[in-house]
Amino acid sequence: MFSHFPTFAFLFEKIRTEMAKKGNRIQVILECTEQKDSNVPGMSRYITTKNRKNTPSRMELKKYNPFLKRVTVHKEIK
Repeated sequence: MFSHFPTFAFLFEKIRTEMAKKGNRIQVILECTEQKDSNVPGMSRYITTKNRKNTPSRMELKKYNPFLKRVTVHKEIK
């Protein structure tokens, strides 16, 4: 008798989560700026998210570089 309720609830939840994903958050890649100048092989990169509306410019964070074994400045690349 109520077999259509679970499918309706499932579809409603799917639509609600898809609408939530269309926000201003995007994935960005942060790359070490100091490693390019050194002759150490490898490249330190991190993936993170940012709010495009609040942070329209490129991000710059201090992150750990395992190749240089210290904290360095990582900038957003395209």
